Amino acid sequence: MVTLLLVVAIIALVFWLLRSYRKNLEGGGKRQSAGEIESMVRCAHCGMHLPRGESISAGGEFYCSVEHRRLHKPEP
Repeated sequence: MVTLLLVVAIIALVFWLLRSYRKNLEGGGKRQSAGEIESMVRCAHCGMHLPRGESISAGGEFYCSVEHRRLHKPEP
């Protein structure tokens, strides 16, 4: 009887884990609310778009890396 209960518990656990895994694959996990969406900026050197929080700002311009900030020469 104990063995049967153990098998049923293991099957239930596997079922629950698979369902949880599938839900995460379908995007059912955490989603950002509208208040958490971050604006995108464009690197002044290469033109790549990246979140404002990940960019490097200097002289009113945004850059994707310290190297691009160093290499960028403002247009006359």
